[in-house]
Amino acid sequence: MVDRLSFLSEEIPRDTGVPLRARVHSRILDAIRSGVLPPGSMIPTETELGQLMGVSRTVVREALMLLDEDGFLFSRRGVGRFVADTLPPMGLERIRPLEELLSTPASPVVLSRSEVTLQHQSATFVTEGLGLPANAATWFFETVLSRDGEAVALSQEHFPAAGAIDAGTSDAIAAMRTADSGSLLSILLDRYGPRIGPGAVRIMPGVPGESRAALLGTPASEPVLIMTQTAALSGAPCYLAKHLVLSRAGHLSILQTG
Repeated sequence: MVDRLSFLSEEIPRDTGVPLRARVHSRILDAIRSGVLPPGSMIPTETELGQLMGVSRTVVREALMLLDEDGFLFSRRGVGRFVADTLPPMGLERIRPLEELLSTPASPVVLSRSEVTLQHQSATFVTEGLGLPANAATWFFETVLSRDGEAVALSQEHFPAAGAIDAGTSDAIAAMRTADSGSLLSILLDRYGPRIGPGAVRIMPGVPGESRAALLGTPASEPVLIMTQTAALSGAPCYLAKHLVLSRAGHLSILQTG
């Protein structure tokens, strides 16, 4: 287990496009999600966190306030702040790879890449979704997600081979053909972090059809949840995916506030 003081004192990434409070929030949330700050544990004070992270107490206070609001922390008057005993589930309220949403501590998701190809798109769904002209080149990633030895979802992900992304990204992502690299979205998030966004997810019921059912090992008429996901980078569309999720995958959470 990583020592919490070492984890929290690592240099905060410099990104002028992301507010400092958001970067501090992300660091503390990573510590909570990874177990460096386990459920029920008392966290360092605002002053201590500021010293560890090299930021002002005001910035720390704003980040902690957001974590309080999201249900990750609670306060005991006169004592301090503690990590919640039960953490909010990861859900669709933030841009996350599907494998993170479907994994559990006891049953992690395993990825198997079924196809990686460079395509010239005639499909209106892809060109319109990515804001591309007809016959534009896009990379296509197809990945089966399995848990406990059986398929739970299929991801079909697209990104433009040029235009919306910097010159090195297409080559870098094209080299990550194996499932060891994670889903396409996880690769993009690793490269760009919080600059990926905004995003949207559209959800509807459906069936997989013959070819996708064969990959999932399920009947072609099996009911599935179809999630169409988009995301932007620097205001330009950079990611389009269609995820087919089987009922055996369990629930997906969407957190809302009033």
